[in-house]
Amino acid sequence: MSSRYRGTHRGRHARPSGAPLMQALSLVRRPAVTASMALALVGTGAVGVGGHDAVADAEPFTLSAAATHQATLSAEQTSADTARISSERAGANAQRAALSAKAQAAAKAKAEAVAKARVAAAEKAARAKKRASLIAGAQADPRSAARELMSDYGFSGASQWNCLNLLWEGESGWNFKATNSSSGAYGIPQSLPASKMASAGADYRTNPATQIKWGLDYIKQSYGTPCGAWDFWNNRFPHWY
Repeated sequence: MSSRYRGTHRGRHARPSGAPLMQALSLVRRPAVTASMALALVGTGAVGVGGHDAVADAEPFTLSAAATHQATLSAEQTSADTARISSERAGANAQRAALSAKAQAAAKAKAEAVAKARVAAAEKAARAKKRASLIAGAQADPRSAARELMSDYGFSGASQWNCLNLLWEGESGWNFKATNSSSGAYGIPQSLPASKMASAGADYRTNPATQIKWGLDYIKQSYGTPCGAWDFWNNRFPHWY
């Protein structure tokens, strides 16, 4: 017999074709079928075996009601998970946006507060500077300070200034440290007692402007005008108002 001869007969013990057999074994050995795979297998026919071996037709592979229900539940769960994740992301984005808006509002409010504080500080410094200038000017020239302050109390005109000038010249000579040795009256307007002038400022003993403000207010409340006070002063002896 030639070594190259190959018989064409295949007995019943001949080895079947490998591919169909491996496919069948693959299906038998898998412990479980996923929902997507099960759906793909619906309607599949019998698995054939090649050659002259006896072949048994397999019944169509179908899914049970429980498997179909499980596949539906799995799809619904996937959809629910996707919706939940999307909702959580949207909520997180909204929260970040809210926090960002809140932070921006807080930063804006802080900036506005700082700006207001700076303006207030600048105004306070300007008032302090003006006050210091007024005090220094009043100590050097109390008459000029009085003429400047008269309009704040509604006094105007040369006649009212003349009356005020004569009145306080007679009372103290416009000396902010003047003290009446017998009564204790003090300052340019000769307040009795001196502590009355504290209503115009705590520095009433050293600040001529404070004394002048108190004196102008006293004249307005008691006599209406400097000329009214001057007339009263002239009609009393010893002179007082």
